[in-house]
This record gives sequence, structure tokens and C-alpha cells, in this order.
Amino acid sequence: MKWLKKLSLAAIASAFLLSATLTGSAGAKDELKGKITVNGSTALLPLTLQAAKEFQKLHPKVKIAASGKGSVTGPQAVKKGIADIGACDWDASEDVPGFKKFEGQVANKVAVIPFATIVNKSVKVDNLTTEQLKGIYSGKITNWKDVGGDDKDIVVITRSFGSGTRVNYQAKALGGGDIVKKEKNYKEVGSSGDMKTAVATTPNSIGYIDLTYISGDDIKAVKHNGVEATVENVISGKYKIWSYGYYMTKGQPTGETKAFIEYVQSKKFQEGSLKKLKFIPISAMK
Repeated sequence: MKWLKKLSLAAIASAFLLSATLTGSAGAKDELKGKITVNGSTALLPLTLQAAKEFQKLHPKVKIAASGKGSVTGPQAVKKGIADIGACDWDASEDVPGFKKFEGQVANKVAVIPFATIVNKSVKVDNLTTEQLKGIYSGKITNWKDVGGDDKDIVVITRSFGSGTRVNYQAKALGGGDIVKKEKNYKEVGSSGDMKTAVATTPNSIGYIDLTYISGDDIKAVKHNGVEATVENVISGKYKIWSYGYYMTKGQPTGETKAFIEYVQSKKFQEGSLKKLKFIPISAMK
């Protein structure tokens, strides 16, 4: 029976060692701690806030502070050292029209962002072409009757310079056309949330926003060249007004910042919360 007793003791020791190893591994995972500051794109802000909520449940010792003031402020904040992540609606490590690249920054792709033209519920137009939008935003078309609507002055609402939504909308919805400031029936807003509020509360207005903000019956998305702004139409290639969203970092991300970005890029988040927010997983685009 001595051999049985020795075997039992060995089994207990092995079980204890295995338990200690597993506990140690879990403990090591929970040792992730620190603070992550995210600044920049308001289009990406709903994604960042949801990801932060989920990530902090997994890693309670990590605190994430997120704010949105426009895409260009993201890489600017990273450059100044006041943010770990700069959320941006374009790859800020490369030159884009109107903006020079941010040297030394790495673009971490985190989502596909669909954008849409929106109008106030009073507007009776449900489709606009690239040429019509060019005319509206350049100031050449000023009345809804000229694009199939009522005899009402068009109120143009646009994002402030430095907005990633504006950069992408100008390039893709307006075909590179200009947005011309006017003396009347023209307004600039600083965030996606402000855009939604402005269009919802301003009769006969037009604006643009990413799909995640479109809800309620005060605003409606209109078709572009006859194609509806939907996730399915973006993925199929029919709808062209979209961009990748990026988390810009100073060099390759490390520590808790790297872990957070990897969580946002994970299949769990991409196929779960990200899709529910009307963003598109980066893997969906071929």
C-alpha cells in the first residue's frame, strides 16, 4: 500500500502545482494596469467607448479616458504626448489632401466606417448624385426644387476643417469637390453628435455623418447615385462613401495600449459589438 500512498501524494502534488501554475497565469494577466488616453475622431468615439467598457471589465486595473474633437486632433495629441492613441478617419502616417503625414506614427487599422448624406425630416428628397452634392456644397445649388424637392432654401451643414468625416465625404461623396462657406444658410459643427443635432433641428438642412449615429425619425439618410447607405452595400462594393478607421500611436504600441488595440482588432469585438454599432469588421473588406 506504500506505493499507493506515494502515488496519491504525487498526484496531489501535481494537482497543486497545476493549480498554482494556472493561478499564476491568471494573476499575470490581471497584472495589466495603467491608463490609456484616446483622443480624436468623433466618428470612432462610440466604438472606443464600447471597447473601453468591455476591456476594463477584463482588466480592472486599466483606466481608459476617451474623448472626440475631430480626427486631426488625434495624431496631434499623440505627437504632443498627451494621448496614447489618436483616433483618426484616415491613415495619418501618410499625406492626405489638406494634411501632412505625422512622422513616426503607426496606423493601426480598427474598423470600416460607412458615411451617409443626411437631411432633415422636412426634406422630400431621397436620392442625390455626386454632381448634385457638388452643387449644393459649392453653393451653386441653393434651393431644394433644383434637385427634385420643395421650393425651399437649402441649409448646408458641414463639419469643421480637420474632421475625418469631412475629409472622406469631400473625397468620396463630392468627388473631390469644394465645400464653400456661405454668408447665409451655412453652418459648421465640431462633432458627429453636433451634426446629428443640427440637422435634426434645422428644417430644410443637409449634412453628413457615419452610420452609427443615424437613428430616430428627425433625420434620414439619402441614397447616393441611387445606392442606399447600408453595411451590405459597402461590403459588396456598391456604396463608395466609407473609410478605414485608425488608432494612431507613437511607434509600435506597447503594454496596455497594445493590449487594448489588439482587443479592438480581435474577432470577438469585431464580430460582436463593432457590428452592432453599424461599423464594419476590417476582415469584411476584400
